[in-house]
Amino acid sequence: MKKLFLTMLLLATVSIFAQTTFDKVMTEKITQIDQLKTPEDFTALSNDFTRIGDKEKTQWLPYYYAAHTSIEKGRNLMRTGKLDQLDAIAMEAQTSLDKASELSKDNAEILILQKMIHGLKMMVDPQARFMSEGMLGADALSKAAKLDPKNPRITLLQAEDAYYTPEQFGGSKTRGLELFLKAKDQFAAYQPKTTLDPNWGRGEVDYFLTNKP
Repeated sequence: MKKLFLTMLLLATVSIFAQTTFDKVMTEKITQIDQLKTPEDFTALSNDFTRIGDKEKTQWLPYYYAAHTSIEKGRNLMRTGKLDQLDAIAMEAQTSLDKASELSKDNAEILILQKMIHGLKMMVDPQARFMSEGMLGADALSKAAKLDPKNPRITLLQAEDAYYTPEQFGGSKTRGLELFLKAKDQFAAYQPKTTLDPNWGRGEVDYFLTNKP
């Protein structure tokens, strides 16, 4: 009986140590995302997250952050006009997100990234792809809202869409700013489920409300 107890204690200790190491490594990597500047930096960090996911096998968050980092690389390139690279980056992000989705079904955070991937693909040729990628993105965000209606990242993406969509197509800067304000209030109240769960977006909301680009 004593031997069995010691074995169980050892297994529990190993499990706790492994989880503590996972949390520490993930926390370090997540804090790096906002500091990245070059496409190579984004690629390296995304690969790091993928390696963590491949090692852990049952954790969805490493693959989520691999996809998120790839998406941020795409958005970074989009801001500098390098639209010809977005399809490849979207595919890269989709590969990681599919792995996350296999491990965590009906997850609003994953659907939010799915919307962002469709957004990257749409920006390659907005006029030609709005009815395909634009509609798929809207559908993903609608599903996310049903699962987690108070999630501020959903409102953030809705605000971006409204802000950059011309009035003749149903958008307006005024409506966008209203949604950014709503997102700010939601961020003040929203609590991630764990310290590793997605918590990004506050900075972008503050940027729009302060600078009104």
